[in-house]
Amino acid sequence: MKIVISGAGDVGKFLAKMLIKEDHDIVIIDMDPELITEVDSNYDLMSVVGSCTSFQTLREANVHNSDLYIAVTNFEDTNILSCILAKKIGAKKSIARVNNMEYLNPVNRLTFINLGIDKLIYPEYIAAKEIIGVLKQIGTTDIYEFSNGKLVLFTLRIDNNSRIKDKNLKQIAVEARNKDYRFVAITRGEGTIIPNGSDKINLDDIVYVITNPKGMPSLLELFGIKKLDINNVMFLGGSRIGVKSAKFLENQLNVKLVELDPEKSFKLVDELPDTMIINGDGRNIDILVEEGLENMDAFIAVTGDSETNILACILAKKYGVKKTIAEVENIDYIDIASKMGIDTIINKKLSTASNIYTFTMKAEVSSIKWLTGTDAEVLEFVTSKDAVVTKNKLKDIDFPEGVIIGGIVRGNKSFIAMGDTQIKPDDKVVLFALAPAIHKIASYF
Repeated sequence: MKIVISGAGDVGKFLAKMLIKEDHDIVIIDMDPELITEVDSNYDLMSVVGSCTSFQTLREANVHNSDLYIAVTNFEDTNILSCILAKKIGAKKSIARVNNMEYLNPVNRLTFINLGIDKLIYPEYIAAKEIIGVLKQIGTTDIYEFSNGKLVLFTLRIDNNSRIKDKNLKQIAVEARNKDYRFVAITRGEGTIIPNGSDKINLDDIVYVITNPKGMPSLLELFGIKKLDINNVMFLGGSRIGVKSAKFLENQLNVKLVELDPEKSFKLVDELPDTMIINGDGRNIDILVEEGLENMDAFIAVTGDSETNILACILAKKYGVKKTIAEVENIDYIDIASKMGIDTIINKKLSTASNIYTFTMKAEVSSIKWLTGTDAEVLEFVTSKDAVVTKNKLKDIDFPEGVIIGGIVRGNKSFIAMGDTQIKPDDKVVLFALAPAIHKIASYF
């Protein structure tokens, strides 16, 4: 695909990096010559210095011949206007980054569609929804739902107390006697493995398992996961992610938010009437302890500083907090942070990219999730009529290396994929794929 990205900031650069790996033809636009120089020196793409609301700049970037135009500058008005202009001069699809919740209202959304904007992306809102989803989960493992919970992906780090440590998948299957879940991947050290029956589960492995509601109880028993009740929550940082998450939660849970800036703290008192706002330096552990850190069920660090968020969550764990969530925007820190015992890492660049990425796929993708700390993704494909995967049983299809089919949703029913399973048109198929295989597998659906 020919893709033009306006905005060479964090989100734009990350998107370019991911899309280049898939051999897309990328052009990036930015007004800042220094950012463009940085992009030119690190990525194999075409770049244009100029305003994305200039017809001349858009034409120089070949927007009129593009399959997809993505505006992710820091200014939503600029993004909206440039998407309208891009669509008018010939871009097939356009996506705009915004920071106004009002625009996401379904009624208002139609206005933007009529203006030619195919999708609105609000990174902070996406990240806030991820935080809410994490707090609804069972235990301290991460869970990703597909098709409204008909299929669920569990992720779990193996510790010394795990019942499945030092066993291979064949042994686990024999002991569990359950066909309602499937191990689809193992992250070990720096690599991710698509496993077979002989692969053994080691200490500190992160395992990924697909299940359905029927298989949930036995899977929880296998993992030794107990339900974790979340009642008391503390946020560190009054960022947009923190505020939006607190607004979702304040009517259901006891929420405290610690913010360093006095002026911002006063504003948050009005914006979050049912949240206790504390003006203080959250890097000072004495303040957090004084405000009841030891009584918290969950601690969410969403300041603008990745290092602060990581360290704060590690301290919260030491004080007995059951669930910790850190916003880590520095991609290089994600793997380190996940190995330090932090339960969940939130990265709005990854979350935003996941949403945009579906527009670059040949097949219909209803959802996609980039998994932090791995080089893999979980995708939910909608199977088209006459798709390759409908022609034979799964065991008779020569799938690309690095792909494993996890589960299938057919109507209101869901089941785990087996060798004798045959996929049908309109099935939703959840699969796990390593990065090099993602676009190869799309052609099968």
